[in-house]
Amino acid sequence: MEREILKNFIEWMSEPGRKPLVVTGVRQCGKTYAIKDFGNRFFENLAYFNFEGNTALQSIFEYDFDVTRIVMELERYSKQKITDGKTLVFFDEIQACPKAITSLKYFCEDRSGLHVIAAGSLLGVVIRKSEISFPVGKVERLQMFPMSFEEFLMAIDDGRSLLEGLSNYDLRRALPEMYTIPLQNYLKLYYVVGGMPAAVASFVQENDFEKVDRILKNILLDYGDDFSKHAPPSDIPKLGLIWDSVPKQLAKDNNKFMFSHVKAGKRAADLEDALQWLFNAGLLHKLECVTNAELPLSNNANGTVFKVYMSDVGLLRVKSGIDASTILEETPLYAIFKGAFTENFVMNELLKQGLHPYFWRSENKAELDFLIEIKNELMPVEVKAEEHTKAKSYGVFCKRFSPKKGFVLSQKNIAVTNDGQTETLHLPLYLCGKVFRLP
Repeated sequence: MEREILKNFIEWMSEPGRKPLVVTGVRQCGKTYAIKDFGNRFFENLAYFNFEGNTALQSIFEYDFDVTRIVMELERYSKQKITDGKTLVFFDEIQACPKAITSLKYFCEDRSGLHVIAAGSLLGVVIRKSEISFPVGKVERLQMFPMSFEEFLMAIDDGRSLLEGLSNYDLRRALPEMYTIPLQNYLKLYYVVGGMPAAVASFVQENDFEKVDRILKNILLDYGDDFSKHAPPSDIPKLGLIWDSVPKQLAKDNNKFMFSHVKAGKRAADLEDALQWLFNAGLLHKLECVTNAELPLSNNANGTVFKVYMSDVGLLRVKSGIDASTILEETPLYAIFKGAFTENFVMNELLKQGLHPYFWRSENKAELDFLIEIKNELMPVEVKAEEHTKAKSYGVFCKRFSPKKGFVLSQKNIAVTNDGQTETLHLPLYLCGKVFRLP
């Protein structure tokens, strides 16, 4: 399956002054497949090294950081020649060998002509440990996510055809039904399947939702196993409590994350380290509040007021105990969760475009779903799960801050309106992956 991150790999490959590339991302989002695919397609040979449980490989890095020696021993270990410009060296599960992480500094300094990529399932957690000497400034960083909605469509023949038809379409003009109806249906399917590659591949090949559910349940079980294997022992019970609370917190009318809703009597001080572990692992994403919408937004964010979203909408569905038919048939039960699924979907799509979203709240309780920065411009984003697009808080924000442009995402077709000095582009939810690319 084609992944958008391939474009990033190609850009990195040709960069002058290129450094080793470290790819982070939630477990089972497709890092290994994507990097191997890149290596096989663009290099004469791929030198693949997996450190997980491999003491012989790990021992190569125990002696010193002499890159010439390391490469020579890697050649002997892999029985292949490693050549600058012709070989991609891929260190997988590198978190299992802290000294291999440190060695990336020396690959940068002493063997910059060699293409080196490192990845790992819980690398985001490991590199924050004080005992790990992470080569700050000597590596490039790239975060990978589960498949976006566009990548999901690319995996389906008819979906690929729809994307090709949209590629030259003026996205300020209403779409005909030949696009809107199938794209709405595919979006519901994406809410069911999500973007974990194993689930998407199973759905594309067999169209069996029970098998998709088994795959997603197993992924969730694997994540639970990671808590006990890799988290500090004191945090393990807290991780389970927080993890289990996320669907319930998202389903609330006011879905601000409340530590007291994790377990009665628990405070931020009791749980914040465990919650940060889940953020570092890529399992959850944090959306912080800003009240003063001035650039840069990061300077005005309130880290104590935030919402929490899961890394994948398919995992959220299974974690919430929602059957596929509930979404596909839009039963009354779906109405309870539809807003949460929609917001989670939009959050992930914005992150996959390299954006860092926030939400805005006024003193009078007006609340804007998302606020983003694009090219030093503030852009408000309001999200509606239905066709109803009346957005009072969006209007309040536009009146107060007068952004040049904003978005309302809903089930309605494309339209352009004006809210005071703000040009508002109304987009159907299935096009929110194009927000960053729109003029």
